[in-house]
Amino acid sequence: MVNKSNISELSIEQDKFKITIKQKDNETQQVFTMPATPMQAVAQAVPQVAVSAEAPKAPEAKVDNLVTIKSPMIGTFYRSPGPDKPSFVNIGDEVTTGKVVCIIEAMKLFNEIESEVSGKIVKVLVDDASPVEYDQPLFLVEP
Repeated sequence: MVNKSNISELSIEQDKFKITIKQKDNETQQVFTMPATPMQAVAQAVPQVAVSAEAPKAPEAKVDNLVTIKSPMIGTFYRSPGPDKPSFVNIGDEVTTGKVVCIIEAMKLFNEIESEVSGKIVKVLVDDASPVEYDQPLFLVEP
């Protein structure tokens, strides 16, 4: 997002949390300062964003007749309502308009994401408990 904008530096500071993102010659530098335990979780989450954001591009190029269900927000993607619960949808499942396909957690709120298309789930593009970006492809559906 920083690369696509004219922002050269962004700094947010609240209580014991501070994040600074600086852009230099098309490179993004990220600095995180938090207590020890949460720092490890943030550091692990940052590389996953880049990996999961790049992965969906290849399948979309292969098949033209598939519809993509995209994330309407930034947050953490969950395939099921709880760790011991079954996934909302799996590959091969039929979905209808309005059926819940996943949950995205944003700011401690769990938002149910509903399908806007009817069809069969062909591919799940995001790993469970992974961070997702706005408009990031989540599922491929064959109408």
